[in-house]
Amino acid sequence: MSDWGPVFVAVVLFVLLTPGLLFQLPGRRRLVEFGNFETSGASIMVHSLLYFCLVSVFVLAIKVHLYLDSSTREMADWGPVVIAVVLFILLSPGLLFQLPGKGKVVEFGNMQTSGPSILVHTIIFFCLITIFLIAVGVHIYTG
Repeated sequence: MSDWGPVFVAVVLFVLLTPGLLFQLPGRRRLVEFGNFETSGASIMVHSLLYFCLVSVFVLAIKVHLYLDSSTREMADWGPVVIAVVLFILLSPGLLFQLPGKGKVVEFGNMQTSGPSILVHTIIFFCLITIFLIAVGVHIYTG
């Protein structure tokens, strides 16, 4: 009875909103830069806010669900949103670390990214969000 909808939404948005892959807002030289594979603290903050808004819309407002056992269950908690946003921030390539780095296996706080590091960070993101939402079942109910 696991709901894979929030995991799917969170992972897809992680890839699409990783600063520097498709776009970086704000960019280093312009307001918006496309495909520059760079990041900054400001762009990670802006992308995290965009990520929070979109995850909230898809998980809480639109209520995207994906049950593999064809049961129906109502998901009305902030757990998936909070976990996804925290992981998005912590795993944004270049903020805390970049795996693989440009010159080393791991580089810390270099504010750079690359296609391979986005792939590795996405795999780590998928594993961690699956553990928190599916295996552990973190829920934060409000109201």
